[in-house]
Amino acid sequence: MSADQNASAIATQPAPSRWGAFGSVAFTVIWTASVLSNVGTAMFDTASGWLITSLNANPMIVSLVQVTVSLPLFLFTLPSGALADVIDSRRLLIAVELAILTVSVIFAGLVSLNLATPALLLATTFLLGVGGALTSPAWGATIPLLVPREELDSATALNGVGFNVGRAAGPALGGLVIAALGIAVPFWVFAASNAVIVAALVWWRKPQKAAESLPAERLVSAVRAGVRHAANNQYLRATLMRVLAFFPFACAYLALLPLLARHQISGGPQTYGILLGAIGVGAVGGSLAMRWLKDELGPDRLVAAGSFVAAFALVLFGLAHEPIMAICACLLAGGSWTVVMTKLYVSAQVALPDWARGRGLAVFLSFIFGATTVGSAVWGKLSAMAGLPIAYFVAAAGVVLAVPLAWRWKLQTGVGIDFSPAAHWRAPTVARKVENNQGPVLAVVEYRVEAANRAEFLGAVDQLGHARRRDGAYAWGVYEDVADVGRFVETFTIDSWLELMHQRERVTNADEMLAKRVRHLLAEPPRVTFCVSSERPHRTWRSRGGPAIGHP
Repeated sequence: MSADQNASAIATQPAPSRWGAFGSVAFTVIWTASVLSNVGTAMFDTASGWLITSLNANPMIVSLVQVTVSLPLFLFTLPSGALADVIDSRRLLIAVELAILTVSVIFAGLVSLNLATPALLLATTFLLGVGGALTSPAWGATIPLLVPREELDSATALNGVGFNVGRAAGPALGGLVIAALGIAVPFWVFAASNAVIVAALVWWRKPQKAAESLPAERLVSAVRAGVRHAANNQYLRATLMRVLAFFPFACAYLALLPLLARHQISGGPQTYGILLGAIGVGAVGGSLAMRWLKDELGPDRLVAAGSFVAAFALVLFGLAHEPIMAICACLLAGGSWTVVMTKLYVSAQVALPDWARGRGLAVFLSFIFGATTVGSAVWGKLSAMAGLPIAYFVAAAGVVLAVPLAWRWKLQTGVGIDFSPAAHWRAPTVARKVENNQGPVLAVVEYRVEAANRAEFLGAVDQLGHARRRDGAYAWGVYEDVADVGRFVETFTIDSWLELMHQRERVTNADEMLAKRVRHLLAEPPRVTFCVSSERPHRTWRSRGGPAIGHP
């Protein structure tokens, strides 16, 4: 990057302020609108949970509300993470938020006219879930554009506070509004809160940034690269296994809460709102407790402790027949969920290089949403067959049993690894112009290894192969020449020439250390060749007595 480009990039960054993240007017406006939106969303969730028990109290139908929230997040978060990297995030947010506003206004009108049905409620919740999946990665990409780098930690923490404030205040307000003004009003409040978000995004102007050195990745290729990275990132894989050990079981409390409020403790909408508010208060408490718990216990023991607390909360839910016990259970459930979620999120963050952060976190969130989708459906079915207490007790047992089974998957194991870009790989030499969309590209690396270094070389090149696959390569392999002792050939394939150029920018300092280790074991420098799939002329051949058949 030239000096002029650096100056331009610096000029567009907000200046640090003594007020921290709130020193940025753009952040303050967007944050305030987000808090109002979080309150509106919590009121919508409260009203949805209460409305479905009024329309159809079947436990399976009630649990499907949580399924329709999490299923679209599971299906669309990964592609939306790649989409946020490919197109302008502000325009994406405005377009999707306008669609959410339209859907919310239509459904609020149907509820006001007493035309809402369980199918319409589930369809609306699903569409809003799709909107949430499409905007979640884009919101994450927007935060660094609102504040200077020095205030990024503060802005991230304030976002968490705003979310938990919405979870704490919204449900209680929703319950009070339903009791005082009717079931339709929270849906109108939700629509109004989305209008506030749209207005804030239209007002905000995204900072200009220096032109990219390469064209943006293709959407399908970006998704594939993200999936390949996640599949070959051992540090992220450990975090994903811990996700599967917690969320399928812990989600039972939220999926069955409307039934518990209406039937098990015989409460009204105010009681349901108070229970959801208690979950939010517990989440705030869990966030505050994280400050000293993380130093005392460490990530693995802290997640285990949070899992045991969640199991205890599930047992209390099963035993609760009075509001006070249910409120205590909600406080514990909200706090434990927040503690476990936060530590898993941090573990995923430190396991990812910058280029894969959005897509890697999208994979992480997809695992959570997939786990809660399946879990919510299972607990709804089980409660319909055996009753609410049995469903809660079985879920609690699952949380406890999963702790020792997942213990070998350690968290934050990638924290000491340098994932910053290496920027050492030279551009390939070409004798003719190669189009960006040409491919696939075959990479061939020839090594000359002394006999004494053979075993160490094979171990080192195997680790290098893992790094190449994480960066987007596939069909990787290493071969030994049977006619020439000491000659090894490494091959791997990349989707296109553009993907190869992007792969150059993905090489981290940790990857460079692996490459240096391999080069140290060689008798001479490696020889690297890149071959692009050739375009062969169309040929036809005619079978005897038959029609012409084309072959590429």
